[in-house]
Amino acid sequence: MSPSVLLVTVAFNSSSVMNDFLKSIEVGTSHEHEVVVVDNASSDLDTLREIVARHPSVRLHELAQNHGYGGGMNAGVKFAGSSSDYILVANPDVSFLPGSIDTLIDSAEHTPSGGAFGPAILNADGTLYPSARELPSLRTGIGHALFGRAWPENPWTRGYRVPVSAADGQRHAGWLSGACVLIRTGAFEQLSGFDTSYFMYFEDVDLGERLTAHGWSNVYLPEAQVMHSGAHSTSQSPTSMGQAHHDSAYRYLSRRYSGPHLALLRGVLRLGLYLRRRWLTRKH
Repeated sequence: MSPSVLLVTVAFNSSSVMNDFLKSIEVGTSHEHEVVVVDNASSDLDTLREIVARHPSVRLHELAQNHGYGGGMNAGVKFAGSSSDYILVANPDVSFLPGSIDTLIDSAEHTPSGGAFGPAILNADGTLYPSARELPSLRTGIGHALFGRAWPENPWTRGYRVPVSAADGQRHAGWLSGACVLIRTGAFEQLSGFDTSYFMYFEDVDLGERLTAHGWSNVYLPEAQVMHSGAHSTSQSPTSMGQAHHDSAYRYLSRRYSGPHLALLRGVLRLGLYLRRRWLTRKH
């Protein structure tokens, strides 16, 4: 039988991009699929309802409060009650290029050890977003945080992002961007989905690390391509999202370096991330 896929997207004031997202699914796959849109208590919910109503095969799951990205995705999977072979989670500001979903599924069918499969994600200007990265260590995390904006080609950022090109072949990664990733349903269920303690950011890093810990691999597949128009929801509230990003970064690193003898290190990390957040959001 042909494998089936459940597509879940989380909306937060995303009505302006939702119709294009839903239309692109039809060119992205010929496989049996179902689609769930999860609304995270948006102010444009009435408009979103109208858009979803134009797509009879799409179901809308309305949440009374904002559960964040991972929490919204988990809620959507539970709401679907699906027995699909794969779960594709994607931002609503993604557009699938022809056959992109089918390419991911075909690779998954031939790679039984793979738990997650990520496409090449193209920015709106056609450049390649570094969506397949290594897990951040303390050294690379500090170097990237300090120099990532002022000195983009610094060795810590390059080591973390691992330069990729569309010409590269399939390879393993530490984690794959949650902007668009196909996850084997069995692996997703084994991990109980995303860790909802991450409201926004790092839930995909955490998922990639936990998949690896459970014996699954994260597979980057550049021949599958999607377009990503940008951080649609997060750009609406840069200050609060900046705080969420740094909170999640601390949560992730503090768990990786959790020993009692590392308490001072965690304190330095917390202070450093707080100061970095204040500096980056000073204009807002």
